[in-house]
Amino acid sequence: MARIAYVNGRYQSLRQVAVCVEDRGLQFGDSVYEVIYVAHGRLMDAGLHLARLRRSLDALRLPFVFHELSLMAVLTEVVRRNRLSSGLLYIQITRGYAPRAHAFPDGQAQPTMIVTARSVTSCPAHTEGWGVSAITLPDDRWARCDIKTTNLLPNVLARQQAREQGAAEAILYDRDGNVTEGAATTVWAVGADGVLRTRNLDCSVLPGCTREILKTDILPALDGLSVREEPIALHELRTAREIFLTSATSFVKPVLRLDGLAVGDGTPGPVARHLLHHLSLHFDKQVP
Repeated sequence: MARIAYVNGRYQSLRQVAVCVEDRGLQFGDSVYEVIYVAHGRLMDAGLHLARLRRSLDALRLPFVFHELSLMAVLTEVVRRNRLSSGLLYIQITRGYAPRAHAFPDGQAQPTMIVTARSVTSCPAHTEGWGVSAITLPDDRWARCDIKTTNLLPNVLARQQAREQGAAEAILYDRDGNVTEGAATTVWAVGADGVLRTRNLDCSVLPGCTREILKTDILPALDGLSVREEPIALHELRTAREIFLTSATSFVKPVLRLDGLAVGDGTPGPVARHLLHHLSLHFDKQVP
């Protein structure tokens, strides 16, 4: 079956979709995007993702006139037309077509909206076979990583370097030697003191929706686990009992090796196992 995309009011085969060569998303990366996990044909935690999309649009002063109910109707229709059971829905909104000039176009350009979908493996209920290796790299991205823009070239290069070293993710650190995030994930670590930590939200990290789900819906119910949102020094990461990554595609993914060395005993730790199990249950609750 051909994959179906939505572009500016039309549903078409992905092979037939075209945008103007002077679309500002293509010329400047003047656009934002969002990714929503789909389970059993239903959008998971769509409210969180659409709120983050709106925040990114506002940060770029990018006008968008879609009512949320209308947008949800489009997203649901893309899922239906692609017969998507378990997968990802991608939303990209650009400032639209305008003659090439760096400043925002005069007048009101018509934003371009693109929605695509693809199948992925569903959220696993346990960590067996789910762990990965990671490397560490300096964070050389721009200063507003909290905005989910499509300017992802540094992330792409970091992921490629990880792949070339036999790893799945690059964990980035700032000039002060503190972890920011992964190339496309939130980074968590359980230190030698047993405390679970992740970097506090600021302009250097994306406010992950999976992070928010864990923080709001899952972690408060866990007894005996202390959680802090604060910087993690690189040397602390290297001695952590557990490291794991979260995102809409990673769910909760244990890091078993970091820069070639085992994390803990080299197997998924109890915190990651527990959180992945509860995240899977969280998604199940949203499916009637």
